Amino acid sequence: MPEWTELRDIALEAREKSIPKQWLLPEDQLPPKDQLNVLDVARSSGILSAEELVMLDQDVAELLEAYKSKKWTVRQVVTAFLKNSVIVHQLTNYATEFLADEALARADELDAHLASTGTLAGPLHGIPVSIKEQLTLAKRINHGGFVNLIANPPPAEDAHLARLFRAAGAVLTVRTNIPQSLMHLDCENNIYGRTRNPRHLLLSPGGSSGGEGVSIGARCAVLGIGTDIGGSVRAPAAFNACYGLRPTALRIPVLGHSGVAAGQESIRGVAGPLANSVEGLELWMRSVLEQEPWEYETSLMPVPWNKDVQLGEFTVGVMWDDGELMRRETTSIVKPHPPVTRALKHAVDSLKAAGVKVVDWEPLDHQRGWDILAPLYFPDGGQRWLSAFSATNEPILPLTQHALNFSLNTGKTPLSIADNWDLNYARETYRREHHLLMKARGVDFILCPAYPGAGVLQGQSRYWGYTSIWNILDLPAAVLPSGLAVDKAVDGGGAVEGYEGRNEMDREEVKAYDPELFHGFPIALQLVGKRFRDEDVLAATKVLDTALKSKR
Repeated sequence: MPEWTELRDIALEAREKSIPKQWLLPEDQLPPKDQLNVLDVARSSGILSAEELVMLDQDVAELLEAYKSKKWTVRQVVTAFLKNSVIVHQLTNYATEFLADEALARADELDAHLASTGTLAGPLHGIPVSIKEQLTLAKRINHGGFVNLIANPPPAEDAHLARLFRAAGAVLTVRTNIPQSLMHLDCENNIYGRTRNPRHLLLSPGGSSGGEGVSIGARCAVLGIGTDIGGSVRAPAAFNACYGLRPTALRIPVLGHSGVAAGQESIRGVAGPLANSVEGLELWMRSVLEQEPWEYETSLMPVPWNKDVQLGEFTVGVMWDDGELMRRETTSIVKPHPPVTRALKHAVDSLKAAGVKVVDWEPLDHQRGWDILAPLYFPDGGQRWLSAFSATNEPILPLTQHALNFSLNTGKTPLSIADNWDLNYARETYRREHHLLMKARGVDFILCPAYPGAGVLQGQSRYWGYTSIWNILDLPAAVLPSGLAVDKAVDGGGAVEGYEGRNEMDREEVKAYDPELFHGFPIALQLVGKRFRDEDVLAATKVLDTALKSKR
């Protein structure tokens, strides 16, 4: 097999050819190198017209109405989003391939369909959608962040989920960047390099769906397709001030994903939505499940989408900390930074003002959950990953090694079959106990941080605990903006006075809290529900979102 640099260059050349060069910013119009927030550079560039800027701000429902009323064509809207995408990529390195020619041709087909029939071609007619590179597309390079997979022959058909989106009328416009190994809460690989956060170029965009976070947060697409096995939809949503959902496993298709972990079922990866509203998350889920994907992908549970959720009264338990009340030594418990705690308090006040019952939630031994989860991430001791890297002499990036160490440091991997069975049994016991505890306490949803801080420096996102715990429990979890941002005058400076940390990871996070660095950066929150109650989670997230907006 060729060396990794040769294969890398093949992918880089394919990306370069895909970029619509006519929409790139000239060198003399690029922002100065010391400008860290580049979110609005595309809007002020003059490349997009005033009307195109209005298009970028529309959500799904508004765009569908604009198509039906003949206010805009799909071609006009897709062009606007592609223009913005090209400039945002120029500033952040978030795209792996532009699908411009294909997208514009599809836009013309949809416009012709509406003109001839008077009806939309599906629930996502003409909606620009970005897609994580992990999902394979027909006749294109697909690699999932592994250089050696670039050498694979292109598949004959799209991933199942991509086909369903096309069938719903969506227009796939751009593929987005991912980290090496697909196991970072950050976004860097040896093919394209590092993706940067347009709100603060020194900070991480999250991962592994990091490119998707940038795409949706910077309005390069209306909906995004991500995946999540430890926080990979939710961290990018949190760090890019948008909305994300980690669905219950076995509801959304995963057939046709690149990578090396096919067949690993102890901790299932899921595909899930990113959007700029709760309504966008809901329509994403409904548009997929109304096509009954279980009729093709037989591993899926045949659970139709319930569009008539009636929540009634419900109780939210607030998890202020993932180990605050624990009485034993921990190695993987971390206290949230002061801005995150402030956002939680703001959410509690907002919910109470909306008439929602709120109680404190003491976590069910999250250290135990991590001890089950860690060896299951790489049950073979990471051999599939290491073999993939060694095939081309691809260097292992620091956060890849950090993730591999989750399993290696347990001293349990590679797992024997008996070891794996024991951990699966422990996992199911933990899930059952957690569910029964929620019932016993009368708690319907858990409100908690999405990450210890509002954001994190590039290459430093090491703590997964506030998202990965819901993967081991297989609970649906939504991330949404709190409406607040870090304020150095309000949140205080430096480490929390008198707090030294409970373990090495906690002490690292104490040092990571820098109110000067994060000043003005948005703070996200996470709302978790019960297994297979994804619809309820989104309904409750909508209540929370409305309550938060009413308090601004």
